[in-house]
Amino acid sequence: MRAYRGKSVFGGIAIGKIQVLGRVEKQVKRTRTEDAEGEILRYRQAAEAAADQLTALYEKALREAGEEGAAIFEIHRMMLEDGDYRESIENMIHTRQVNAEYAVAQTGDNLARMFASMEDDYMRGRAADVEDISRRLLCVLQGGQEQGQSFSEPVIIVADDLTPSETVRLDRDRVLAFVTVHGSLHSHTAILARTMGIPALVGTGLSLDGTLDGKTGIVDGTGGTFYVEPDEETMGRMRQARQEEQQQQELLRTLRGRENTTLDGQNILLYANVGNMRDLAAALQNDAAGIGLFRSEFLYLEREDFPTEEEQFRIYRSAAGAMGEKRVIIRTLDIGADKQCGCLQMEKEENPAMGCRAIRVCLTRPEIFRTQLRALLRASAYGKIAIMYPMITSVWEIRKIKEIVEEVRMRLRARGIACGEPEQGIMIETPAAAIISDRLAKEVDFFSIGTNDLTQFLLAADRQNAALDAFCDPRHPAVFRMIEQVVENAHRAGIWAGICGELGGDPELTRDFLAMGVDELSVSPGRILPIRKIVLETDVSRYRETWQKNWE
Repeated sequence: MRAYRGKSVFGGIAIGKIQVLGRVEKQVKRTRTEDAEGEILRYRQAAEAAADQLTALYEKALREAGEEGAAIFEIHRMMLEDGDYRESIENMIHTRQVNAEYAVAQTGDNLARMFASMEDDYMRGRAADVEDISRRLLCVLQGGQEQGQSFSEPVIIVADDLTPSETVRLDRDRVLAFVTVHGSLHSHTAILARTMGIPALVGTGLSLDGTLDGKTGIVDGTGGTFYVEPDEETMGRMRQARQEEQQQQELLRTLRGRENTTLDGQNILLYANVGNMRDLAAALQNDAAGIGLFRSEFLYLEREDFPTEEEQFRIYRSAAGAMGEKRVIIRTLDIGADKQCGCLQMEKEENPAMGCRAIRVCLTRPEIFRTQLRALLRASAYGKIAIMYPMITSVWEIRKIKEIVEEVRMRLRARGIACGEPEQGIMIETPAAAIISDRLAKEVDFFSIGTNDLTQFLLAADRQNAALDAFCDPRHPAVFRMIEQVVENAHRAGIWAGICGELGGDPELTRDFLAMGVDELSVSPGRILPIRKIVLETDVSRYRETWQKNWE
């Protein structure tokens, strides 16, 4: 038996025969041309054909992987049509007098290396997308045809790497799992695997020496291990684990589509926290009623320049489209403290947790804020987007925010640009906001309690300092009294209040939050169905009689 460790893209256990996929690469030769304009025309025609192929792949992915999976090919098309990409290829053809194939290959290699060298994992994952686009163009230019993979029986796919195009063309009914030597957790191929629910590992480091074909393999997507020719003990253990997993999944599947209603008729919204577009697939798979926290700061992190309005608009619109009629609450830029952003060039602070962060950055650098608001307001015309502002401490901040929002909306409308009327809410994560939540509730549409920061500020214990773990207790009675106070003040003002901090995802506390009257819990996607099970089994009226004693 051989065992290889890898990075888990999607959990689950698959047992079956191994099929190694190879990729035949046609050599690209540099040829001098006397007709640069003719080569540029060849390139443009190839780009049009490639765009048509991407449209077909988009439609296939839409049927098999939903909006999130299909959005990958819309992004590929946008990259294909990007002005800088096209200009680089055409300039190389014109200035170096080279054939279109060579210009495409060189441009693709240069961009892929640039992305691969970046520190941010998500941006490194874009290297594979550039390679996929360039390979598609070369295939058209060289007169080749894309070929799908078909198998006579269900198999475990093993490859050096897989592009998004190759992944979506696989016969889904005959693929048990896939394992790659290289690849990134943040690649679009990984997104597709998660969306399609295929157990997958990347970065396994195994050797594709031709001896794997036809052998029995096990992919333990949960444990991150690929077994080749497993021994009897491992096979027995994995079969048992697969059976237990299937039973658990079947149990949870019975909860899909159920209302989050307690035995005595109390409803609660179960939303998902997501870090980026990749997580939306998991939210949908786990039957989230909406997105309670979309962390927009991932667009800014590890960048040397600011994301443009168009970049942000496309992502927010895609998120709204993926969730359909479900609410998507997007938190505005929450930078500072433990989340530093290179493009902001923020000064070093002695106490960054209490420094210039979150809404304070937005209000002191209003042009950055206005750019994000323009993107959000435009995207809100395409779905049920809500906007949430972090680190609020006073009424004047909210009124200033609303003034800026209205100014941005009026300017968009003056230019004839469609924009919606999104709900506007705030995070309650400072003791100041919690204490005056009765006043703040009159200014906004909803509250979302950020228990992580609220706990550290309330207990004066830095949550980043491991030496203070015993003192930074998120279950401290003061934390729960403050949550209860915020919920009561929200309800008196006729607005709803939820929790989006880590505490909301603790199943042991679900009944307590129900007893407090919390309207929404926004948790990691994998927590939604287990928490729904608790909700469905709880009689809140009975539990409320004794719950207060737990925090005395």
